[in-house]
Amino acid sequence: MLWISARTDLTFRAWHPHPPTTHDSCSSSSDIFKVLVSHCGIVGAHKCSDVIGAGTSLEGKVYALGGMAADTTPQALVRVYEPAKDQWQPLPSMPTPRYGATSFLRGNKIYVLGGRQGKLPVTAFEAFDLEVKSWTRFPCIPSRRAFAGCAVTDRFFYSLGGLQQPGPHNFYSRPHFVSTVEEYDTELESGLETPPVISIYSKHLWRVCIWNKPTRASRMRERRADFVAGCLGGRVIAAGGLADSLGSVESYNPARRRWEHVAPLPSPRCSCAALQTPHMLFLIGGVAQGPSNAVEALCERETM
Repeated sequence: MLWISARTDLTFRAWHPHPPTTHDSCSSSSDIFKVLVSHCGIVGAHKCSDVIGAGTSLEGKVYALGGMAADTTPQALVRVYEPAKDQWQPLPSMPTPRYGATSFLRGNKIYVLGGRQGKLPVTAFEAFDLEVKSWTRFPCIPSRRAFAGCAVTDRFFYSLGGLQQPGPHNFYSRPHFVSTVEEYDTELESGLETPPVISIYSKHLWRVCIWNKPTRASRMRERRADFVAGCLGGRVIAAGGLADSLGSVESYNPARRRWEHVAPLPSPRCSCAALQTPHMLFLIGGVAQGPSNAVEALCERETM
């Protein structure tokens, strides 16, 4: 199947099957994290336990953020796992308790977007500085959507799709899937002498970072929720999820600002865990007619 080129030196992308997951392959969530670190270096995935949090790794250390307590309340705890000591250590808690969030590692910061508190979507966008061990709040995601997908490129953060729930003044609306694309620009700068309401100080300038207003042209082709989002070759990928078709996949070109269909997911499903590497996007497990143990990767292959 032909894939849309992400760059001029790339011609095809293809789905590659990998050995299915098994319940007894790792004895604990710590063992699972060790396996992910050994294979990927940078990991963003759900923790494999009854706590649904966000995770990432750096220099062999694994960071687990937030999650759900035994009584289902959202948590703000942050912990780091050091394989050499085989221990979890506490770090400063997130400003916003949540579970089901998405985390990204950029430079020396871990960014956390979205998530849920019970049935309520969370719009908080926060970053943890690994050097100074402190949190920074960023402008919130503009619209409240549960089960949205998040992705990041060199310049932008994206909040995609999700389940739109009725607002306080719209009692007759029903929850519905959306194709919303909200884009956070990290490179817009201003030389203001005093900071605006929302800003980040960097290199003697106030960096005014904003969420760009979504347009009709930038919407995804399919309305979807509970899907995997990632980035390959500068293109944002949206794969699977609750949509008209569980197996539909599309890619977004930020330069052209449009979405195009990609070859469908071999094992259509939603609720997958995702792992992102520089040239591969892994979809692990999930739900179709029932629980799935499929492990598949969307790959880029360079021109020979």
